[in-house]
Amino acid sequence: MTSVDRPAAAPDPQAAPVPPTGPPVAAPHADGAPADPGSAIWPAGVAYQPVEPDRFTRFVLRLHARAPRWAVPLAAAGCVGLGMAYALLSNPTHSDPDAPPTCVLKLLTGLDCPGCGGTRALWYVLHADLPAAARHHFLFVFSLPFLAYLFVSWAGNQAFGWRLPELRLSPKVLGGFLAAWLAFSVVRNLPWAPFTSLYV
Repeated sequence: MTSVDRPAAAPDPQAAPVPPTGPPVAAPHADGAPADPGSAIWPAGVAYQPVEPDRFTRFVLRLHARAPRWAVPLAAAGCVGLGMAYALLSNPTHSDPDAPPTCVLKLLTGLDCPGCGGTRALWYVLHADLPAAARHHFLFVFSLPFLAYLFVSWAGNQAFGWRLPELRLSPKVLGGFLAAWLAFSVVRNLPWAPFTSLYV
């Protein structure tokens, strides 16, 4: 058997695909009509070069690779601590409703927005007055234990490798919570009793 008659070798599955050297191929129509030159597509298996990241992205990636595993949870805990410190120092329960910073929606329309009362509710939670906290924002107080557990489980896993039981929230549960929040935001603005007791 000569070299001309030798069967072709099987392609190497590990080899990278070789991009075609010719122009893109025009896709023919389903009814057999001639292909439109403007509908050209590249053949399958074309290898595209990855986009080179910019300088800032490279800096962030290097910083993330060199940072200890507890750095991100610590930064997140610092942000949570700053929010708590602001609620404690500002004491929103003794400030005027239009004192800065204030809710733009409430300032312009007089209506309570979905988050109105959250800072005051946090202040009361930090002072262990749960009835007063629920009076200012019931759904915020209701969601706090779940948010706290999600944060502790994520931060513990990131920093120390803890494997706490995962809290699975299905799309139906999240959708129901958002629907309840929307209904609460509407009901708390109704001008009739007993809904007027929800004004903040």
